[in-house]
Amino acid sequence: MTLSRRAVFAALVLVPAGVRPAAAEPSDALRRSVVKLYTVINKPNYFQPWEMGYQKNSGGSGAIVAGRRILTNAHVVSDQAFIQALKVGDTRRYVATVEHVAHDSELALLKVDDPAFWEGTVPAALGELPRQRDKIAVYGFPIGGDELSITEGVVSRVEVGKYTHSQRDLLLVQTDAAINPGNSGGPVFRDGRLVGVAFQSYSGEGVENTGYLVPVPLVQRFLRDSADGRYEGIPDLGVHWQTLENEDLKAHYGLDKGMGGVLVTRVIHGSSAADLLQDGDVLTSVAGVAVADDGSVPLRGDERVRFTHALTRFQMGETAELSFIRDKRPQAGKVRLREGSSVIAGPQYDRRPTYFIFGGLVFTPLTFEYMASWEWKDVEPRFKYFYDWLLPSPGRSQIVIVSRVLAHGLNVGYHKVKGAVVEKVNGRPISRIEDVLAAVEHPVDGLHIVELDHHAGTRRDSDYFSDPLTRLVLRADKVAEADRQMLSLYGVPSGRSKDLSR
Repeated sequence: MTLSRRAVFAALVLVPAGVRPAAAEPSDALRRSVVKLYTVINKPNYFQPWEMGYQKNSGGSGAIVAGRRILTNAHVVSDQAFIQALKVGDTRRYVATVEHVAHDSELALLKVDDPAFWEGTVPAALGELPRQRDKIAVYGFPIGGDELSITEGVVSRVEVGKYTHSQRDLLLVQTDAAINPGNSGGPVFRDGRLVGVAFQSYSGEGVENTGYLVPVPLVQRFLRDSADGRYEGIPDLGVHWQTLENEDLKAHYGLDKGMGGVLVTRVIHGSSAADLLQDGDVLTSVAGVAVADDGSVPLRGDERVRFTHALTRFQMGETAELSFIRDKRPQAGKVRLREGSSVIAGPQYDRRPTYFIFGGLVFTPLTFEYMASWEWKDVEPRFKYFYDWLLPSPGRSQIVIVSRVLAHGLNVGYHKVKGAVVEKVNGRPISRIEDVLAAVEHPVDGLHIVELDHHAGTRRDSDYFSDPLTRLVLRADKVAEADRQMLSLYGVPSGRSKDLSR
């Protein structure tokens, strides 16, 4: 088990969508808090990172909340170019803009500057986390109609589960209310108060009536975090762990019968826990909450959830106390909480890809988005391994690849290289893409030498080279002029992304 994230590409897939409403009688006040959103999406082209992809239309639902803002899902407005909002019963669409977005917890706040939009609206009041079998109502605009839809359902369970949009494991509420595209971001009401935001459903053979809501505690957390004008995100402890349900295993690590805790199997380099915990520690409590040997902590009453939920009430930079057993002796200490650390981060949105072109070689970090540009079955197996299991280390914080080569006389013989992992440039190890920029300032005997891993471009079921190509050598005095020609020929506006510009 891990506090970071795991790949989700599987036959049964969590699909961001929108939930059909569920619950009590639709009051006029609740109707006046619901809006329909129209979004124009424009995502980058990760194979040619200097370009944008095709523009497409999307949308979802939202709820008006205090402060003249619209609450919706992050995925409804991710990579947006233009947003409009439509009130229930109105015919005019108003321009909306993103004020804050929480990609980790699938929430966003929008604002509309035109005062006319807010006339006649009623902000939704926040309620409490619903309980199992509570009746709820989900309001929104599912596919197939322009009028407000309200469907009813009950809460099936409350647990920590996977958020498809961010790949984070966070608290969610499962419901049997139907979920369809267009309901995303729609408010979920219980007794006239907003208790969640519809955001995804299960799609797969043998699965029915399984929808999910972002629960109100995460909505409240998002509002608190962004109140200072900046959303920083939900911190991550950064350890891999396993349960301690076997009594002999517990005894081996110094736990008496009946004691709880989980075994820390790996502390991730650079993570929140790295300054305190070690591999082999037994984590017994988080922020004063005892951890059971199955990895759970109390939620309320007899409800239990995964212990990672105990950290979601903290903000980035705050400290949390941990109790643990090391060498069979109880210990305690505090950790300063920060974001997760990974070689290949989970999905990233609202940002352009990082790239650097040198000698026609397109250097870029290996990202979730780069891999998602292809069907999962076509992604290199070692890339899947990197994403699932490779951990950061002092010598590697990113995987840098040559994604493609812009063909030119300078790089003859290398034109078929694609997706090749970069090990060294001019004898210097590459831990992150900034290392490539530094290394090319130091040619070796008038040459630039790029060393690739042994698997560079060797797939025999493609048009790649049939034998490993692990060394690329370029004339240092020819690179600058060749790059000027290639940028012009291939219509590339800049040889590096803005985040790498000096």
